[in-house]
Amino acid sequence: MNFKLKIWRQARSDARGGFKSYEVSGIIPEMSFLEMLDHLNEQLVKRGEDAIAFDSDCREGICGTCGLVINGLAHGSRLACTTCELRMRHFRDGASITVEPFRARAFPVIKDLVVDRGAFDRIMQRGGYITTNAGSAPDANAILIPKDIQEEAMDAAACIGCGACVAACPNASASLFVSAKISHLALLPQGHPEREARALGMIAQMDREGFGNCSNHGECEAVCPKEISITNIARMRREFMGAVRRSGSDHGDGK
Repeated sequence: MNFKLKIWRQARSDARGGFKSYEVSGIIPEMSFLEMLDHLNEQLVKRGEDAIAFDSDCREGICGTCGLVINGLAHGSRLACTTCELRMRHFRDGASITVEPFRARAFPVIKDLVVDRGAFDRIMQRGGYITTNAGSAPDANAILIPKDIQEEAMDAAACIGCGACVAACPNASASLFVSAKISHLALLPQGHPEREARALGMIAQMDREGFGNCSNHGECEAVCPKEISITNIARMRREFMGAVRRSGSDHGDGK
């Protein structure tokens, strides 16, 4: 298989970037999209050119590190699929493919297709965990939780924090990511003691990072590789408003 690629190149965060065209040949249909980029980089290095920088880790759809915008869609056109799970057989032989990084003010480009998603880490540091010392692991059935609540919590916990929701949103909102993290712990009894501080702190940090507001376009849910539902955003808003009301806070900064 042969492809014409139009890839975003940017030497560093403060440099001016732009698209550069490449042609790649000898691609096996079973190759993943990242393997195709590896193949292209081998050719570039042999020619003495700078390899294209892109993120990857597990290459199994688990970590979400590999996120790219492919032909205008975060992770490409396949539903419930990360970039590393995307196979070249999903493209027509000879097709032109545009590849660019996840774009958002809160995700500054580091180099080429690599962006800094540290904003997600800082949001998690404001409450995406449980601090209560629970001791050793209890028996699985020590705390009875209805099956529907279990499933809803685990569906939210499936979020891998890839950032596709931000890249797809016209407002560059991180609401789907933050709501998944808040929902997961708000639904389980272990997360209840800190649920108000969690909602206030994480949402305040989301705003500080420069993410936009959610306006219910739904693109985030459409591109999410783990199919996180936007119903979590409604729950996040309820958690936030309840926390603001009970704490008397006007700004929701968690203090």
